[in-house]
Amino acid sequence: MIDLKQYIRDIPDFPKKGIIFHDITPLLQNAKAYEAAIDRMADMLDGGGIDYLVGIESRGFIFASALAMKLRTGLVIVRKPGKLPYVTINASYDLEYGSDSLEVHRDAIHQGSRVVLVDDLLATGGTAKAAGDLIEKLGGDIAGCCFLVELTELEGQKKLSPYPVWSVVKYEA
Repeated sequence: MIDLKQYIRDIPDFPKKGIIFHDITPLLQNAKAYEAAIDRMADMLDGGGIDYLVGIESRGFIFASALAMKLRTGLVIVRKPGKLPYVTINASYDLEYGSDSLEVHRDAIHQGSRVVLVDDLLATGGTAKAAGDLIEKLGGDIAGCCFLVELTELEGQKKLSPYPVWSVVKYEA
């Protein structure tokens, strides 16, 4: 089994002093490591009766699109404001180093659709929570949240409760 942490490099003080950025680009550059990451995420989700995977901008797209193909589900993208061409709904959220907002097309999810949120990293949970709020406003049922990396010391899972949270790689303080 491939140790995926070997393919994630730590960059201190990015995007600001005191933050350690877990850079997944080396993992993406290695076909076997990327495939292993997708396979592990798919194993966590397989059999869940999922209608849509929701990829959160931007690195979430990398994982959600590959997973959607593998699991044969639909793909919905949640983006930063002003990036989607049709009518959208919006949610704002706080990051560990600032604030931002997300948008989704208002017709992206149908009432009662089973949805899993997908992103590269779970930190404080603010981004995923905002994406989940958007999906719920559209009538979607969140079956869970799936991440490549989780920073457990930031307790993002608490913000996403009561949804199940699945992470392939965990970093502790």
